[in-house]
Amino acid sequence: MVDARGLSCPQPVLMTMNEIKKGGEDEIVVLVDTETSRENVSRAAASRGWAVEGIESDGDGFRLTIVKSK
Repeated sequence: MVDARGLSCPQPVLMTMNEIKKGGEDEIVVLVDTETSRENVSRAAASRGWAVEGIESDGDGFRLTIVKSK
């Protein structure tokens, strides 16, 4: 899980990319608290071959579930 709440871009994107680069995971949950971070993380993940499987608004921000594309 990547908890990037309270951080401004590019930190959420960099944290998500680091988690993707680690490998070993087919699914990563990313927590962000701004619309901009949600969009940027989604785009960055897609550029690495990952897809956003779900986005939930939890009142404090967004919970993105990204999965490795098959």
